[in-house]
Amino acid sequence: MHKILFTLFLVPILWTADAQTVVHRNPEIEKLVAEVSSDSLKKYIHDLAAFNTRHTLSKDEKNGMPAAQRYVLSKFNSFVNASGGRMTAKIENFTIPADGRRITADSEVANVIATLKGVNTADDRIFIVSGHLDSRNKDVMDATGGAPGANDDGSGVAAVMELARVMAKSEFSATVMFVAFTGEEQGLKGASYLADKAKAEGWNIAGVLNNDIIGNSNSSETLISDNTKVRIFSETIPLAETEQEAAARRSSGAENDSKSRQLARYIKEVGERYVDQMEVKLIYRMDRFLRGGDQTPFLRNGFAAIRVSEMNENFLHQHENVRVENGIQYGDLPEFMDFEYLRKVSAINLAAAASLANSAGAPEDVRISVQGLSNKSTLFWKAPTIGKVKGYYVLMRETSAPMWEKKFFTTETTLTLPYSKDNYFFAVQSVTDAGAESLAVFPLPASR
Repeated sequence: MHKILFTLFLVPILWTADAQTVVHRNPEIEKLVAEVSSDSLKKYIHDLAAFNTRHTLSKDEKNGMPAAQRYVLSKFNSFVNASGGRMTAKIENFTIPADGRRITADSEVANVIATLKGVNTADDRIFIVSGHLDSRNKDVMDATGGAPGANDDGSGVAAVMELARVMAKSEFSATVMFVAFTGEEQGLKGASYLADKAKAEGWNIAGVLNNDIIGNSNSSETLISDNTKVRIFSETIPLAETEQEAAARRSSGAENDSKSRQLARYIKEVGERYVDQMEVKLIYRMDRFLRGGDQTPFLRNGFAAIRVSEMNENFLHQHENVRVENGIQYGDLPEFMDFEYLRKVSAINLAAAASLANSAGAPEDVRISVQGLSNKSTLFWKAPTIGKVKGYYVLMRETSAPMWEKKFFTTETTLTLPYSKDNYFFAVQSVTDAGAESLAVFPLPASR
């Protein structure tokens, strides 16, 4: 049996006593990342903020939500020709039933969706990049008052449109969907509709990158100004966990290794690899304290999903009416955004989405042997059914480490390492000839 047992450290790599950083970038993804434009993002933001309101319940056909939805659709459609027929776009209408809270009567609403079809007919995976199109002012029920929503969440929608523009020209194995949700501020309505539809129809959603408030680098109160950090929120205990899955998690100590947490780690590794002067901060929460976002309905339906959000929020320009009070300008206006920061956050999304969409499927039925006591650890798995792999990385980290610390490469579907499973966590990911890595899979205990 032929095995390759050399160790690849994650960036940074320590080859000598002095730290050296070795970064390997795929030239195709590097080129796509370089095409993300702060000027394009700025134009999208100013266009979106120019609508009087993008409130979910706005019926203003000229200056409200319906007009904003047509604007996003027109942008998506302008990218279709570059895709060679692989991209389609639509406004998908649906009804939100009255809920007695933020939906006072049954309401006709819509999501705006562009779909970039994967070129591998055997690859049914779908990766979603999303933001929410609806905006609000202080009164969440005010559907007519001015609510520019430049950052919340014009920034997320701008990133979605820019990724659609850049990625439309390239081919990917898996399908990528670019979604501008409605109804986030009214209770995650658009995301709930799509997540429920995906579950009912059996979509293979392999990851959701939800972007909400990603365009500001200056905080209120603390006055921190920093455009080099971004947060990724990911769930710890899966919302959709079964009792059997909970028992397996408890027995293996996998509280920090949900599918969404693996997705967050992946985005950190790949994002920092391709985007300079950016640090991805992993936040061990589903969302901000006692708050939520459009990733949540996908988590409830068992899909891996995370939220991307700026590091330093400014609450003078979030959920506030546009006004000047005591010499202070309130309101979510474009002039309070950092478009270079938004470019970098968008580029992180692109690097991760493109890498995932061209990866092979993740290894299947990943197991770690528990047959007898040993200071070695043996992992085994099955080859993915999607894509062609060059080999696999067995990942390892100390139990207290947030990120994977070592990568062991093998061309086989089993590997024994001289490290005790008592002291380390492991996972396995596939890698293609081009170096595209799949999401990591945490092993379940098994005897052989």
